[in-house]
Amino acid sequence: MIKLENIRKVYSTGKVDVEALRGVNLHIKKGDFVTVIGPSGSGKSTLMHIMGCLDKPTAGRYQLNGQNIQHLNDNQLSELRNREIGFVFQNFNLLPYASAYENVEMPLLFAGVGGKKRKEKVESILKKVGLADRMDHRPNELSGGQKQRVAIARALVNDPNIILADEPTGNLDSTSGREIMELFVSLWEEGHTIVMITHDPRAKDYTEKVVTIIDGLIES
Repeated sequence: MIKLENIRKVYSTGKVDVEALRGVNLHIKKGDFVTVIGPSGSGKSTLMHIMGCLDKPTAGRYQLNGQNIQHLNDNQLSELRNREIGFVFQNFNLLPYASAYENVEMPLLFAGVGGKKRKEKVESILKKVGLADRMDHRPNELSGGQKQRVAIARALVNDPNIILADEPTGNLDSTSGREIMELFVSLWEEGHTIVMITHDPRAKDYTEKVVTIIDGLIES
């Protein structure tokens, strides 16, 4: 599903070049549940952005589900993201004035899915994450854990091949964080491929494989 070969990423800040990734090699197979852990500044967020086609590497080769992304333009990358990847972020990234239903519906609108099918998919996925009774609630009417469940539902609604989660429990209390991790485990057991970026070492207790990144290189 994900094939990174000798990936380097260099950011130029004035006269100084900062090498965020210094030759990363990583293969993730269909059905894997992988946690990438590392301290702040280790390069894990940069790695997430490249895996999610939100940024391109300075050097190296990245294949997503067999497709080399290096030569794709912005529109092609956007289409690839919408088709292949579901994103879950630490800050939820929900539209504040839209209901849970409307937030989850958004990717289907972009994909041009018809009204009847949209309704079926949105209601089904919100039920799946335990929010059947919260569809009409806006984010400010939901708890942190419920907001993250809406974000997970939105990530799943287009049936992506991969779920990328960036610090999904970072803004949650321990109980909500545990519930969200248990939800990810159930999704993995259903066959979803999940890659999670986190600095929380407890997350590795729930996942199948752990990748440790330090100073832009995979340590283990």
